[in-house]
Amino acid sequence: MSLYYRPIPRVDPCKTSESFAIAAGGIWFDQVEVLERGREPYVVPANAIPEERIHEIKNSRGKLMGISTDKPILMGILNTTPDSFSDGGAFATTDAAIKKIKNMEAQGAQIIDVGGESTKPGAVAVSQELECKRIRPIFEQIEREKSNVSFSIDTRKSGVADIAIRLGAGMVNDVSAMTYDDEMSSVITKHKAHICLMHSNGDPETMQIAPYYDNVLLDVYDSLSLRIVEAEKMGIPKSRIIIDPGIGFGKNIEHNLALLKRLSLFHGLGCKVLLGASRKKFIGVIGQEQIPSKRALGSVAVGLEALRQGVQVLRVHDIAEHYQAVALWNAMLFPKTA
Repeated sequence: MSLYYRPIPRVDPCKTSESFAIAAGGIWFDQVEVLERGREPYVVPANAIPEERIHEIKNSRGKLMGISTDKPILMGILNTTPDSFSDGGAFATTDAAIKKIKNMEAQGAQIIDVGGESTKPGAVAVSQELECKRIRPIFEQIEREKSNVSFSIDTRKSGVADIAIRLGAGMVNDVSAMTYDDEMSSVITKHKAHICLMHSNGDPETMQIAPYYDNVLLDVYDSLSLRIVEAEKMGIPKSRIIIDPGIGFGKNIEHNLALLKRLSLFHGLGCKVLLGASRKKFIGVIGQEQIPSKRALGSVAVGLEALRQGVQVLRVHDIAEHYQAVALWNAMLFPKTA
């Protein structure tokens, strides 16, 4: 049976002599939880696990579209769709979308993820033509205005990705992890773009109908591991791969919490880690808030836990609230030296 090694993250300023940094960042570990299917987890000293596994966990992840991953990165969400779960229709016009982009940039977003197709639970797929019609004018305007933030395109379709990259996007955020469109990997390779491989269990239309896993943490890990291998076979190096465990995509509350409690396991895949949990239903259920736009505080709480476990990118709706929280987090974790 395979063994899985989860670094137990620590943020204390007093590091032990046997500690290692997670992804060369500010979070460190000197113990590892060893997981195995069909067996209770146990803890060992970090230096007791295979050296190559330590290397995967501690190795620097480099930059994301020129942005250092040494400190947390905020990715703002821009939905140009009429049916997104949180802000459907609010930014469906080019003027409204550009105004939102400028607002998020002013609030501290470093990346903005633009999407033209809703992938919320129950959403119906739209044509590539309609998706392009929604996002193209926005990227054309962005290109003219020379924004200071970086851009990602949230799409499963290679044609949409190709257009967005030609107009300035440096990353594709694919909720299908390049399984929906066989040509996606060719587009990524051709443009040398970054790709976010997200785990999802089924298509948006059906993914929340009784989702099931033998072990959600290890099942998601194995699935993403296979997608990374396939991406590398297509010529996409790990330095340009970001992984996302896909909170809420074919997962119930218990599945989401199981992933969040042990997010640090995913550093063993050797890639940058992104978390997209902002305003999602489980936050509303646990926090007793039915209105998605009022779930900023719950989203921040989840985001800070992700940072404690070494996640590099937070994909969020509420930039101002997250920026303030992350600024305080950075001040405590990375104190200025005299």
